[in-house]
Amino acid sequence: MCKRSSFDRIVEQIRGGLIVSCQALPHEPLFGSEIMARLAVAAQEGGARAIRANTPDDIAAIRKVTDLPIIGLWKVDIPGYDVYITPLVEHAAAVMDAGADIVAIDATCRPHPEGETPEYIQAVKEATGALLLADISTYDEAIMAKKAGADFISTTMSGYTPYSPQIEGPDLELVAHLAKELDVIAEGRISSPEEAVAALNAGALSVIVGGAITRPAQITARYVKAISAG
Repeated sequence: MCKRSSFDRIVEQIRGGLIVSCQALPHEPLFGSEIMARLAVAAQEGGARAIRANTPDDIAAIRKVTDLPIIGLWKVDIPGYDVYITPLVEHAAAVMDAGADIVAIDATCRPHPEGETPEYIQAVKEATGALLLADISTYDEAIMAKKAGADFISTTMSGYTPYSPQIEGPDLELVAHLAKELDVIAEGRISSPEEAVAALNAGALSVIVGGAITRPAQITARYVKAISAG
């Protein structure tokens, strides 16, 4: 299937729907590829339109149990750099080889180990031929990433860079601003169905939700905090 038809197919599949992020870090109780695969199956049974997953191992395990589109990434800490979402071309290639349909990368304006953000986007495209999701934190970063060749834009990093709005909930203002010019996927601190609907109403193509669905410790802590505030 050619790249353009793959893009069109995925856009139509995720439009107006929910993408579930199935991720766990090594220190978390649910860490493990088999567990992430089971979470992905549960998300599909609940109506998710796609899955976002971290590491080649998790992506490969999820690919075996679902035919949903997978947005793949690889969180890797590189000494001297703040970016950690698929920071090297070799990481992007490994994500694709594991079975991802889309590769997510950090597309903020912070320094990358392999050049400035536009050059890095182009290098990943040239090396892998992948559909790319640019995780951005501001309007200008989104426009820059789109011009550089990113296929999808997500508000993932808003609030996680020091120069983006530090707010408790999702950055719906950024979603609405970007939606006037391009298809944007809303992600970041969406913690309820109501906030997901609000993001779609703001113009988002789709909504990615992670911790509020797939991290039981985080979900429990929210309940405990509310009860304690009582």
